[in-house]
Amino acid sequence: MLILKTFAEIDQMRISSKLTAEVLKRLEKEIFPGITTGELDRIAESLIREKGGKPSFKGYRGYPASICASLNEEVVHGIPGPRKVKEGDLLKIDIGVFKDGFHGDVTETYAVGNVSLEAKKLKDITEKALYAGIAKSNSENRVGDISSAVQNVAEEAGYTVVRDFTGHGIGRNLHEDPQVTNFGKAGTGIRLKDGMVFCIEPMINMGSEQVEILKDNWTVVTKDRRLSAHYEHTVAIVNGKAEILTRY
Repeated sequence: MLILKTFAEIDQMRISSKLTAEVLKRLEKEIFPGITTGELDRIAESLIREKGGKPSFKGYRGYPASICASLNEEVVHGIPGPRKVKEGDLLKIDIGVFKDGFHGDVTETYAVGNVSLEAKKLKDITEKALYAGIAKSNSENRVGDISSAVQNVAEEAGYTVVRDFTGHGIGRNLHEDPQVTNFGKAGTGIRLKDGMVFCIEPMINMGSEQVEILKDNWTVVTKDRRLSAHYEHTVAIVNGKAEILTRY
């Protein structure tokens, strides 16, 4: 069921989303070779609670941490722990914050130190795909226009988009309608309208689009173990246009 937000509710979502973005930008200062993903998780949770928020992910369907920290071939939902971040890694940090009744959700891919040219290109194209999707987020378009824009940017660069996991609506619940896939046909799907708030989140692979879930029942990896990148913003349709609520 599609839940349209009032102007007052979007105001509240600006607060939760701004906090989400602030935590991400503060956390990125701690990303360096040798730090563990578990340490990053502890720092993020402390920052979230310090500002009066709660980690959206912790306990969600049994998820054990406050952030998702996915390295290299890990696409999404990497569980933080004792793994150390290394020079040349691609690290994807996904953060959700719940504050005053609403969630915010944001992801960025970080190049740790000097990364390969192919890793940097994948990272840059994934970010470009995110903003291509955002550019189609207006009341003249449909959800399929967002999906098609993301897919076109990825495939024109020779990459594939993950089809098993998608973007999503967000609000009082972390996941709501509509589903926002990273592939699709322009002009299809539900029409975008004022009050819609959703997360656009391209997950783009260097190799095959196929993924699998590891034995921890959370971490999603590329089946061919090639690199993957991930970006995400929480976006609202306000006065017919896109507003990025998690803009840093």
